[in-house]
Amino acid sequence: MDEIRNPFSPGAGTPPPELAGRGALIAQIKLLLARTKEGRSAKSALLVGLRGVGKTVLLNELESLAEHAGYKVILLEAHESKPLTALLAPPLRKLLLSLDRMSNVSDKVKRGLRVLKGFANGLKVRLADFEIGLDIEPEAGAADSGDLEADLPELFIAVAEAAQDRKIPVAILIDEIQYLNTKELSALIMAMHKMAQKRLPLVLIAAGLPILPGLAGESKSYAERLFDFPEVGALAAEDARKALRDPAQAEGADFTDAALDEIIKLTQGYPYFLQEWGYQSWNHAAQSPIQLADVLRATPKIIQRLDANFFRVRFDRLTPREKDYLRALAELGAAPQRSGDVAAVLGVKVQAVAPLRDSLMKKGMIYSPAHGDTAFTVPLFDTFMQRAMPQLPTKGGKA
Repeated sequence: MDEIRNPFSPGAGTPPPELAGRGALIAQIKLLLARTKEGRSAKSALLVGLRGVGKTVLLNELESLAEHAGYKVILLEAHESKPLTALLAPPLRKLLLSLDRMSNVSDKVKRGLRVLKGFANGLKVRLADFEIGLDIEPEAGAADSGDLEADLPELFIAVAEAAQDRKIPVAILIDEIQYLNTKELSALIMAMHKMAQKRLPLVLIAAGLPILPGLAGESKSYAERLFDFPEVGALAAEDARKALRDPAQAEGADFTDAALDEIIKLTQGYPYFLQEWGYQSWNHAAQSPIQLADVLRATPKIIQRLDANFFRVRFDRLTPREKDYLRALAELGAAPQRSGDVAAVLGVKVQAVAPLRDSLMKKGMIYSPAHGDTAFTVPLFDTFMQRAMPQLPTKGGKA
């Protein structure tokens, strides 16, 4: 079949040709945006899900949705090597300057710029171009203490009041939010608490791994009352079929039912893997409809591609002992496993593997769906670990 017309798009954050199975979540966010814009109470949303379920794709879709609804939108990606202050300051500055360029002078916008200047000075945000175009004195005593948990709420209030003065709501979207440290997450939750209390037009929509609700709850006990935590999971069989069949039919092609059944079985309905199998199955098929035999011929190449890229990039970040832990977890299967059972596979006491478990959680490789349980954050990673490390670690090795 014509590879140029292949509609499938495997890749990190690459929008699929058909965003299937997310209608209810998108409707929930539309309601959040509409209520916030009207000054009505609404919980911000923290989307949670495993790797490969399309959280980044959804955030990009929600960015467009918010812009269409008249929002000023800031889209960020958190990561371990850059503090939240450095991520937030430049886009907030850009937002306030855009509000300042509108007709009529706004004292609220001017104050927002002064508060942002004090915030940057107090927390020593070092940005080479931060001063450019910001010829304004900081407002003394406002968000300039150097304490993020005190200053970020003050800054958000100033920004939101400036936006409110211009009758423009603001949406801050953050991907990979689980990488924020404890103080950053706490400050962000406190800032959104102020937005809710004052009913200011600033909303947070973020996405992260399943550890996120626990992190938020540990940071601030009221987080569960402040945020909704919609789950972004694997697609149901009907939606997975739609994600494959509709793009193919739009190009004048199709899959047989047997081919679709096999892809859904192999991918377990995870959107990233659906795109991989759809893409390669199309390229391996001589003609439409794509047959079960085409899927079976494509599968070894797909697994090779996933092992070399999607899985390997995560595997290579691990220490040898972390790899041993994940190999032991993989031996027990893809379902959540008891920590004691993982330790038993390694032949050590459960206390000995606790530091490994903690470090793997911080790296976003595993999470705890229930107390004492451990599961992979990356779908199908158990079978990859068995391929990457055919032999189990030696029992009793130092963990």
